[in-house]
Amino acid sequence: MEKNTQFIGQSSVFLDAVEQAGRAAELNRPVLVIGERGTGKELIAERLHHLSPRWGEPLITMNCAALPETLIEAELFGHEQGAFTGATKARPGRFEDADGGTLFLDELGTLSMAAQERLLRVVEYGEVTRIGASKPLTVDVRIVAATNEDLPAAADAGRFRPDLLDRLSFEVITLPPLRAREGDISVLADHFGRRMAAERDWPQWPGFTTACAAELEGHGWPGNVRELRNVVERAVYRWNEPGRPISRITFDPFASPWKPKSMMKRAEATPGDTPAAPSATALPYDEINDLRAAVDGHEAAIIRAALDRFRYNQRATAKGLGLTYDQLRHCMKKHGLSAG
Repeated sequence: MEKNTQFIGQSSVFLDAVEQAGRAAELNRPVLVIGERGTGKELIAERLHHLSPRWGEPLITMNCAALPETLIEAELFGHEQGAFTGATKARPGRFEDADGGTLFLDELGTLSMAAQERLLRVVEYGEVTRIGASKPLTVDVRIVAATNEDLPAAADAGRFRPDLLDRLSFEVITLPPLRAREGDISVLADHFGRRMAAERDWPQWPGFTTACAAELEGHGWPGNVRELRNVVERAVYRWNEPGRPISRITFDPFASPWKPKSMMKRAEATPGDTPAAPSATALPYDEINDLRAAVDGHEAAIIRAALDRFRYNQRATAKGLGLTYDQLRHCMKKHGLSAG
């Protein structure tokens, strides 16, 4: 799958973060990018590099969580021949590779204290010493780091060096989660859907049904944009009627009545993040002696269940019930239903 480097979105909170990255790109200062998984931290790092005066130099990426602790320092700072078992020849580290450009350190919070101490010296003095070497090398590297951890709390707990945090946090860009980006879910879903439809050689993009679009709006998206892309592309891939709007979405690809017992036990022990919707309790018809009260009670139960299903996202609830936003608000007020 090709790398997606596009910024898709129109919400003010998302555009504010993109604009903040554009301003920070001009300065030769470290930047911390904070955000949940799947919010686009690497895309922001690429924007910071390509809009900076270093755009023609290397952009080197290293995922600090992808390597064992024993190899991280060698990868970052390089090593000399014979520095440790298996070091059959000298090798430059990522800092030397990024000289003149930008080094993006993803999952910064997983760095060991020893690696943090060596990183601090690079930030402070612009010097890198290979493992096994006696003399430092001078490098000119801009550091952009990303994490989904609370680094100030980690510093307070002794798991992250406060002095390193001070030096890396000249600018901090916090990316909003998808659930906070009002209006962006439908835009992103349409974008990913069109791309997948073209990949499958569909003659046109049929879109989603109203109910399906409401489901997308109402989902919590713990995996953010990455999860949304998977869900939309999976829905298109599984849909066999390209002439009709897609009406079926699978949020959990592991959901199956045939899943192994171990997975079923885990699901029972860890409840999902979607609460069960309360059901409306209907009286037998021959026991109803007040039609208006019975209808009102049933309507209130339906709205309450829909609000619960869409996590009290009122616009998504209105779409799911085929109402306008104002109609839903009127019904909620009529039945005394709260907004959360």
